[in-house]
Amino acid sequence: MRLTGMVLCSAATLALCGAAARANETVNVGICVSWPGYAMLEVARQKDMIPGYDLNITIFEDPLGGHAALAAGQIDVYGCTADYIPLAIESGLNTVNVAYLNPSYGVDHVILAADMTAADLKGKKVSAPQAYIGQLLMGLWLDRQGIAPGDVEWVNLNADEAVGPMLSGDLSAAYMYEPWISKVLEAAPGARSVVNTTDPDLLKTGIFMDSMFMNKTFIAERRPAALAVLKAEWEARGYWHDHVEETNQLIADYLQWPVEDVASVIGSNGKYLEGGIYVFDFDEAARTCGKLEGDPPFGLPNGSMAGSIALTNDWWIKLGLMKTKIDPALGMDCSLLGDLVAAGFRQSFTAN
Repeated sequence: MRLTGMVLCSAATLALCGAAARANETVNVGICVSWPGYAMLEVARQKDMIPGYDLNITIFEDPLGGHAALAAGQIDVYGCTADYIPLAIESGLNTVNVAYLNPSYGVDHVILAADMTAADLKGKKVSAPQAYIGQLLMGLWLDRQGIAPGDVEWVNLNADEAVGPMLSGDLSAAYMYEPWISKVLEAAPGARSVVNTTDPDLLKTGIFMDSMFMNKTFIAERRPAALAVLKAEWEARGYWHDHVEETNQLIADYLQWPVEDVASVIGSNGKYLEGGIYVFDFDEAARTCGKLEGDPPFGLPNGSMAGSIALTNDWWIKLGLMKTKIDPALGMDCSLLGDLVAAGFRQSFTAN
């Protein structure tokens, strides 16, 4: 009897141990590129801000590959730029945008070559990565100059790839961000930045955003996990605000960046860097979704997400990447933010 009891007890103990080992539910998270603005869930993971869940985080260094993985259900959550939302809708992908994360706040520039004016650009080569934030910025700036997309020759280059052609004179204008801007301006006297995303009119568009995407099936079948991830994102932001130096170092170690480069994107005041990004607190993100009273910053109206998706759609049509007008509602799900608001979650912080 005693032996039987011991065996039963041991079996029960093993079962409890097994249950404990199975307690944490894994959520697969993707990051489209190494970028501080997408690293807050790594902060949440390291600081144990999402109890009951293990975050398995992958950096893709391939935005389109990450979107494909999200649509296929290989990952559940994905941080990338919001400009892909209309394309995902047109393609019928099983994904939605659930929150805006960070507006670009001067990190994105158009650089004009030396001895070149806007009026000289017709028929010339300009570069930007196709179907990405840089092509939108170049398109909007050219439009201001009275230059239609078809008036220039587009070259599909990222910022680092455009440095050589800019210095050789093969390009007349290029989309760039640091450190490539400084390299071109130092090596090519007379080259200059003609617009960046601190421009008030560009900020008002709401289209130059980092965004959190989720797989629709993940939301439908594992909603508590989706809510936990979303809440953890903003709790990590709050931690960063209160512990900037420590968190910037954590992000630098994770991304394998010098900590100075992290600060050159995300700043050191716990809110924004002019020339980098502006970090939405929870209340600001909820307002862009229309789930909390009040207006977001930069002249954006309450519930501005749908309008910014529609404007992005218009520009993809102008730039020849899309053919049809889409319904923005098909690519956004603000209900998760709404659930957190209804549960009483709030967060608002300013620069230290």
